[in-house]
Amino acid sequence: MNETVLWDYPKSSASYRLRIALNLANIEYRLEGVDLLTGAHRSAEHLARNPQGLVPVLDIDGHRLTQSLAILEYLDTTRELGLLPSDPFERAKVTALAHSIAVDLHPVCNLSVMLHATGGKEPGRTDWMKRFIRPGLEAFEALLGDFDQTPFATAAAPGLADICLMPQLYNANRWGVEYGDLSRIKAVEQACSDHNAFKAAHPDLV
Repeated sequence: MNETVLWDYPKSSASYRLRIALNLANIEYRLEGVDLLTGAHRSAEHLARNPQGLVPVLDIDGHRLTQSLAILEYLDTTRELGLLPSDPFERAKVTALAHSIAVDLHPVCNLSVMLHATGGKEPGRTDWMKRFIRPGLEAFEALLGDFDQTPFATAAAPGLADICLMPQLYNANRWGVEYGDLSRIKAVEQACSDHNAFKAAHPDLV
């Protein structure tokens, strides 16, 4: 049987998402670190894995996959994780909720984007992150109003929105972004924090 290997940087939101999903699927995997701070993602060795020079990269089922959202879809389909509803309209709503973070918020807070925009200096770095993270979370909070939290973001079990939210909350805490007044998000955060798949994926534990 082919070994499942995740090329990963612990604080990478996209990598964090995959650790959560692999844990939800009860898939045993080996982590291989790619240190973004030292430029390991730009090495010839890593570019051979992913010409974009990004993490994560996942070897699974004899395949090599890139792009966290595409990999999450693969895991959801092949392992029947139920990350999205079957009803087309509800599926679109949940996908939009998840993408509000993964597609709209996460890219502007990417390490390379932030460093290019700010030169990596304070207070520019923190100001940049706060400028985008708080409004993004406010929008997510409003969008959550369309769902019954029972207790996760959109259902009784973790789904795509939870997987995308938790890494962003980790970043919010790293950069001192306040969100304690966002009661729906706080409730989802508590539910996820109590779940073993999320606990084991936390950047401080890998």
